[in-house]
Amino acid sequence: MPDDLIDLDVTDVAHGGVFVGRHEGRVVFVPDAIPGERVRIRITDTGKSSFWRGETLEIMDASPHRRPHIWRAADVDVAPERRPGGADFGHIELGHQRALKTRVILDALERIGGMPDAAVTIEGALPILSPEGGLVAQETDDGTGWRTRVSLHVDDEGRVGPYAARSHRIIPVDDHPLATPAVARAALQAAGGRRGRLDLVQPADGRVRVIPRPETERPRRGGPRRGGRRAPAPAAAPTKNDPALETVLERVNGRDFRVDAGGFWQVHRLAAHSLSSYVAAALRETQPDGPAIDPDAWHLDLYGGVGLFAATLGDLGGPATRVTSVESDPRATDHAGENLAEWVGARAETERVDRWIARLAAEASDLQRERLSRGVVVLDPPRAGAGREVVEGVAALAPATVVYVACDPVALARDLATFRLAGYETARVSALDLFPHSHHVEAVATLTREGAER
Repeated sequence: MPDDLIDLDVTDVAHGGVFVGRHEGRVVFVPDAIPGERVRIRITDTGKSSFWRGETLEIMDASPHRRPHIWRAADVDVAPERRPGGADFGHIELGHQRALKTRVILDALERIGGMPDAAVTIEGALPILSPEGGLVAQETDDGTGWRTRVSLHVDDEGRVGPYAARSHRIIPVDDHPLATPAVARAALQAAGGRRGRLDLVQPADGRVRVIPRPETERPRRGGPRRGGRRAPAPAAAPTKNDPALETVLERVNGRDFRVDAGGFWQVHRLAAHSLSSYVAAALRETQPDGPAIDPDAWHLDLYGGVGLFAATLGDLGGPATRVTSVESDPRATDHAGENLAEWVGARAETERVDRWIARLAAEASDLQRERLSRGVVVLDPPRAGAGREVVEGVAALAPATVVYVACDPVALARDLATFRLAGYETARVSALDLFPHSHHVEAVATLTREGAER
């Protein structure tokens, strides 16, 4: 059956950037399609009894929402094995991309989160305005030129490029339309080297850093595999003089944030500003007749990185705001300590969030618990989500408000369901399209504790 060609009516979108059809009653997942289309596909995987996978070869009946792919190298007339990954919605009109992302979020909230009546609003990255109201920066009309961070790969022959979609095969390309112009130029000029990865980073100063990430050791025969292919070896850990450890500055809401060049920061040039603005707006909405947060309460920024959301809370609460940022990366925590220095009640602690929350639940004093009960907890976990242990631990501390920033709708829905069982109501879910032309989407959920008074 693999390699068979079939014509498929595409009926829906699924989580993960693939689309859904049925063949003789069996679900088939394919990329590069749009609901409402009829496409010719090649079956690639029949290993599951409940569904198959395929690759789109030809559009038989095109959707009115189909556009020439934003990345010519990834268009459907290119052989599937030659299409680079990273722009899996690039063939869809931008407004319809957002409609499909909304559908994915709503489906996850209903099926996994148990929220059949959920409503979601979605919009693009927010513009940056000057204090006088003038426009400083905004999203491009076509949703390109936004990536300030791009990872390329280097093979044994020194060839540099992105991976082909759903593979570890390098594809040389002539352009990088999702990258900022400076990063795109640097990517095309990037020279090879040792097998591994090249990270290109453009912080607020505008200069692109090229950070080599050579592999430490080739996987041994019989080693771990991903998707039937041998996984690449991990990149080498940073050394003392590694360019990944250069401290660079990012700027949000008029404030500089110190961060490692190779450390975590949002990839869209407007993302940190947009997310900070959304979190602040969500908290203001919970208290329309008073201060957005109580500065004398105790607030937590979990998975805090270099302190972006802790600073958002500090701006809302003023110079005496009590806020603790918790992050497992010690270098990020060091930067967070400096980034939050203007707030006398701010702290940055290095530890895994699950362990820190468990210890706090066991050791918190009555006064600390009372302050937490009037406080806000912001969670910005990795793609896998916070998980049951962390959610239940946060709920046991009984903060008045939780703001959950999520980059995966399924993980978000699962964790919101756990919060609901612990007595928290999801007041609102908003979404930001911070990854145009990809299936990724960022969501901000606001939760309030039943009976909480602030």
